[in-house]
Amino acid sequence: MTQTIVHSLFTDFDIDLFKAGKHYRLYEKFGAHITTVNGVEGTYFAVWAPSAKAVSVIGDFNFWQEGEHHLNVRWDGSGIWEGFIPNVGKGAIYKYKIRNSSNNVITEKADPFARRCEHPPKTASVVWEDDYTWNDKKWMKNRKKNNALDAPFSVYEVHLGSWKKQIEENRFLSYNELADELVAYVKDMNFTHVEFMPIMEYPYDPSWGYQLTGYFAPTSRFGYPDEFKFLVDKFHENGIGVLLDWVPSHFPSDDHGLGFFDGSHLYEHPDRRKGYHQDWKSLIFNYGRNEIKAFLISNAIFWLDQYHADGLRVDAVASMLFLDYSREDGEWEPNMYGGNEYLEAIDFIKEMNMAVYEAFPDVQTIAEESTSFSKVSRPIYDGGLGFGMKWMMGWMHDTLEYFAKEPLYRKHHQNDLTFSLNYAFTENFMLPLSHDEVVYGKKSIVSKMPGDEWQRFANLRLMYSYMFTHPGTKLLFQGGEFGQTSEWNFEGSLDWHLLQYDVHKGAQTLVKELNKFYKKEKALHQKQFSHEGFEWIDHGDHQNSVLSYMRKGDNEKDNIIIVLNMTPVPREKYRIGLPKAGKLKEIFNSDDKKFHGTNQYKNKTAISESKTWNNRKNSIELDLPPLAMLAFKYQ
Repeated sequence: MTQTIVHSLFTDFDIDLFKAGKHYRLYEKFGAHITTVNGVEGTYFAVWAPSAKAVSVIGDFNFWQEGEHHLNVRWDGSGIWEGFIPNVGKGAIYKYKIRNSSNNVITEKADPFARRCEHPPKTASVVWEDDYTWNDKKWMKNRKKNNALDAPFSVYEVHLGSWKKQIEENRFLSYNELADELVAYVKDMNFTHVEFMPIMEYPYDPSWGYQLTGYFAPTSRFGYPDEFKFLVDKFHENGIGVLLDWVPSHFPSDDHGLGFFDGSHLYEHPDRRKGYHQDWKSLIFNYGRNEIKAFLISNAIFWLDQYHADGLRVDAVASMLFLDYSREDGEWEPNMYGGNEYLEAIDFIKEMNMAVYEAFPDVQTIAEESTSFSKVSRPIYDGGLGFGMKWMMGWMHDTLEYFAKEPLYRKHHQNDLTFSLNYAFTENFMLPLSHDEVVYGKKSIVSKMPGDEWQRFANLRLMYSYMFTHPGTKLLFQGGEFGQTSEWNFEGSLDWHLLQYDVHKGAQTLVKELNKFYKKEKALHQKQFSHEGFEWIDHGDHQNSVLSYMRKGDNEKDNIIIVLNMTPVPREKYRIGLPKAGKLKEIFNSDDKKFHGTNQYKNKTAISESKTWNNRKNSIELDLPPLAMLAFKYQ
């Protein structure tokens, strides 16, 4: 049996950065790296296990025997064990066997930096490298424009395992198959971006990917790492950005994972009040430890660097910000100032955002954050957390609650819908209708709507039209675009057969056209995060449940007037005030025939009158279709 050869990829500077928590490309050093030493090909291994007295690499190349290939501990107190094993190459399967120095606990762990993992339920790491040649030079050169805060940003959220399945063979689509089918679909639907629910390796399907064990490996469920790169590449070739869900908030306690890694609380906080998440029965990273910060920030950088991701949607930020998140009195300890803010986690988040935007100024980080914590999407120099955007959870909650009401009662709740504009510009908000809203008995989006089938789908079209004309970027979960009637089932496939029915085809066509509308009309995106981009015409007509407002761009000629009729009662000769005299042209009508609307109420051209209305000198009469949105521009 060949012996482990002393070898290192680390410089003294690497070690200093690692100890200080400032090494943001640890994946270039840690893990398994195929290389040649003294003319012999093999693999260099490096793992962090400061509480270990012995670390062996065990694998299919040494019959999983401990002691055949011991790693050597570095002399510098870094806690890094490393070594070169000759004749171990690509595809070799391995783990680390670690003996603790104080309690004699023995753990067998997957490599935290593995580039590929075995297909679950198998749990070992795989030595891997690829020489993928990217074809997205044009996209990468221009993506700053596509990811800008004044650009249209409409996201299709996808769970790769359930978007579509190979029914005959009862299996997932592969990354290569998705590169054909999913890319073509997202492009046809006119979305600007796709967001993958976590694709990093995870052991348990019902976690949907939010309990990670392989932070540096795309899940093997759908193919090889280079095939995932091919999928990203294909999106880029078709002008579509790729966002990845990223989970730095917690991790599972599976035996092969990061928990109790070297027989000590290495990755997780040793205090259970900070180190254990009661809701998810998972472990929480020790954000105050420099090496952990470097691990997580390196992971964020890894996906942007190695996989050309265009942004990260950061999961469960609220759970990181507060020490008392989902905890009762006595289950948490105040910070040094007596408050409930988790100061070390906040510092980590700021440092992560700074590192990401310094290395990749043309990407976006997006916070899933559900509290009123201020300045989440404001620059760090301004006292913010430094995210590019934040999910607008309040808008989502209020909007779904409003549209679930029978139209008869909406006049009593109009303020619930208009309230979002009171705070819409305090953050760079993304409007999310995500997977969280269609599981656990919440019903599908269209099934939340009241009335008969026609009314439910008219309400759905109206709500989407409101969403796309409300300030902020957009996110819609798979199936919502064609009005899937059943709740999302991660084990199944979307109900694509529904598209044979006009109501579902109409909803899908509407979303396709709304995406095109959002991209084409500058007023809908140029000032989407600024109060200068929005102006009420009338938010007080509770009796008729009608809202009217303007969306404004950099140039006045691009401004759009939006009118929403929230009831199934048509409003003929309905008057609204105008900013100036002129002729209006109808440019969007969610009641159009192609959306399965009534197609009976059109305002092809309408001329204003010098009649004061809504405190404006000019006004106009319009015919409002039932449960519909109209959009107009001056000719």
